[in-house]
Amino acid sequence: MGSSRLPGKVLRPLAGRSVLGRVVQAARDSGALADLVVATSTDPVDDAVVAECRRLDVPWHRGPVDDVLARFVGALDAHPGDAVLRFTADCPLLDPEIVALVAAVYRAVPGLDYASTSIARTLPRGLDVEIVRADVLRTLDRLATGHHRVHVTSYAYTHPELFRVLGVTLTPDRSDLRLTLDTEQDWALVRAVTDHFGDVSVPLAELADWLDGQPALRALNAAVRQKRLEES
Repeated sequence: MGSSRLPGKVLRPLAGRSVLGRVVQAARDSGALADLVVATSTDPVDDAVVAECRRLDVPWHRGPVDDVLARFVGALDAHPGDAVLRFTADCPLLDPEIVALVAAVYRAVPGLDYASTSIARTLPRGLDVEIVRADVLRTLDRLATGHHRVHVTSYAYTHPELFRVLGVTLTPDRSDLRLTLDTEQDWALVRAVTDHFGDVSVPLAELADWLDGQPALRALNAAVRQKRLEES
């Protein structure tokens, strides 16, 4: 809830469901998860996130505000698993089909430490999927410092000499689209999408085809600068 550029964004309403609720539903619809946990912070402002988790009937874990990696490890401790699929709660247009695909690729390649669609980006921002082996996440907790603790997995993909990392790319390249939620301009585009499609997860191909005919919408957030990795 404490986003610096768009405070309260994760509980904004979209087509009758909160932004967080849409991410939770898309993750569930992927069929790739044995368990789903919302990793939120101990900041009192995130009491509202816990209330929404209760309403959504999804477990939650609360940890440090700025040490997000420690928060994830705490969630893993409470809900053990072999691997962790990570979604950020500002991606209400997440595509369950892409989630399932990345999970299948991870399972098909023995010995992978980490897989992600953002290493060689062909997806729009807001649809990325990443998966890290559970014991590797714990290794990152021992090694990572500074901004790597905010971005959770960044130490792995910036140190490929230490970890077996796989980038997953999908064609055609649609990386020019920005479908994440970090600014008011992003909000205007995302809200227009959900106003048109309603309370459903839209496959990327269908969404991209529709946006191809909406140049004014695409222009809304085309100039938004994504924060650099070092900017927490």
